[in-house]
Amino acid sequence: MNSQKKQKTINLLTICIKAGKTIKGFDTVKDGAYEGKVQCILTACDASPKTVKEAVFVCGECGIKHFSTELTKSELEWLCGKPTAVIGICDGGFTKAFGKFLGSSQ
Repeated sequence: MNSQKKQKTINLLTICIKAGKTIKGFDTVKDGAYEGKVQCILTACDASPKTVKEAVFVCGECGIKHFSTELTKSELEWLCGKPTAVIGICDGGFTKAFGKFLGSSQ
C-alpha cells in the first residue's frame, strides 16, 4: 500500500468535506450522479464487489469517473462521520485532483 497516496487522498478528501463538496452513502451518491451534481465517485478498498460494480455502472451511465481508494470503510467513516463505502465528489477541480494521483478504473 502506498502510504503517500493514501495520505494525499485523506488530505484532499478532508478539504472536500470541509468545503461541502461531498455526498455520502451509495443511494444519495447515485441520486446525485443522475441529477448531475456528482463529478466522480470514490469507493473504499474494502467495499463489497457488488457496491463497486454498482458504482462503476452509475459512473458509466452518467459519464463520470470512478476512483478506487486505499481507504477502508472505517477510515471513510472517521473522515466524514457517517458509515459509508461510497463518496461522491461534487466539484470538477477536486475530481481532477483525485484523478492525478488515483487514476481511473473506468
